[in-house]
Amino acid sequence: MNLHIFMGRASSPAERVTVTMPAELVAGIDRIERNRSRFIAEAVRQELRRRRRIELLRSLEAPHPDSLVTAALGLESWDRGLPADDSNLLDPEGGVPLHWSAEQGWKEPEP
Repeated sequence: MNLHIFMGRASSPAERVTVTMPAELVAGIDRIERNRSRFIAEAVRQELRRRRRIELLRSLEAPHPDSLVTAALGLESWDRGLPADDSNLLDPEGGVPLHWSAEQGWKEPEP
């Protein structure tokens, strides 16, 4: 069975996708939810969160070699290696404000 699904929330644009799944899954969805799109979108959000969590744990278990060197030095040693006068390294007025969203990543806030 082919389903046309609208993925997304009111705050983000929806995209039409076609999903093919076994008829018994569709029947199971229909038994508990009238809005298939909402149900599938929420299931996908939960699965994405679960997979990101797994990737984070995997990353923590096997960190990048450069991270291990920095961790071994400790933050105080790392800080001592920075230039004494670093006030001109960053121009706070020169950047673009960003907002983090787990679904969309970094993006500029809407006006």
